Amino acid sequence: MRFQTPLIPARLIRRYKRFLADVVLESDGREVTAHCPNPGAMLGLADEGMRVWLEPNDDPKKKLKFGWRLVELEGAMAGIDTAVPNRVVGEALRAGAVSEVADYSGVKAEVQYGKNSRVDFLLTEAGKPDLYLEVKNVHLLRKGTLAEFPDCVTARGAKHLDELSDMVRQGHRAVMFYLVQRTDCDQFALARDLDPAYGVAFDRARDAGVDALCYDTRITTEAVTIGKPIAIIE
Repeated sequence: MRFQTPLIPARLIRRYKRFLADVVLESDGREVTAHCPNPGAMLGLADEGMRVWLEPNDDPKKKLKFGWRLVELEGAMAGIDTAVPNRVVGEALRAGAVSEVADYSGVKAEVQYGKNSRVDFLLTEAGKPDLYLEVKNVHLLRKGTLAEFPDCVTARGAKHLDELSDMVRQGHRAVMFYLVQRTDCDQFALARDLDPAYGVAFDRARDAGVDALCYDTRITTEAVTIGKPIAIIE
């Protein structure tokens, strides 16, 4: 997934009201407000003084002319836009780049299922059960190279796990796909201490037959693309 316009660097002043961030542009020292496309806690990714990368826009319908996309870390990069993982995974699925489900050629996004929900992707192939796949954005790192999810309580995430379990009971396949949007992780685990209920829902889904996959990403100021599978520590 390539960014639509070249990203520009800035320094973070503060992130507030969940979706707003004040920054100082490196190019001319102007202080501007950027859209923060992330409702989560963003632990360790929104500290004052961090170097961030913004995507400018000239859309007259948008009040904010900059969108926050990346955070520059020590020797690594992290993506903070929660809409990016679906685009990255969608491209990978259509290109057959996810080996575990590459035998499915039909890929549809945002298909209605469950209880007033839409699954991120429905994969189909003649002679095979339909495969329901949900994508989760991962960018929490608290120790070593271990990526974790979630970074705050997510009742919606637990609901998705239960709905995937229902699909398996109906004879379909289901996958929870965790995409790590940072370049300094090589393993993944649940942050059970931050949301115990999500951990319980994950275990329940695994027992029901829901598969779990985790991939890392390659991140530059030009694009975010899918990387390689990384180990899930359960």
